[in-house]
Amino acid sequence: MKIAIVRITGGIRLNQDIISTLSMLNLPKKFSCAIVEDTQTNLGMIKKAKDMITFGPVSEETIKLLKKREEKGKKCYRLHPPIGGFERGGTKKAFRQKGALGNRGEKINDLIKRMV
Repeated sequence: MKIAIVRITGGIRLNQDIISTLSMLNLPKKFSCAIVEDTQTNLGMIKKAKDMITFGPVSEETIKLLKKREEKGKKCYRLHPPIGGFERGGTKKAFRQKGALGNRGEKINDLIKRMV
């Protein structure tokens, strides 16, 4: 199974550990997306950076849509801010609290479609 990770926040005032974790996940800038395998190592990095990213299992249809935005030599996809904005709670609350951060489950596909 593959997981899509989208970076929501920028890089101001971040701890160096979080910055290095985001770079290992191939998320260099705000609104970048990466597709990773569902392994224990990747899940540990996702857990560490959960306050800066949103993630969930990605469908094959969404992966095909992202391939159109692929840049040569890059392992991440640059996206636009979502059409219609983020959820009502903003980018500082968890998805369960009607925010934008954390595990979205299958709804990550809807977010990526709005950002492409």
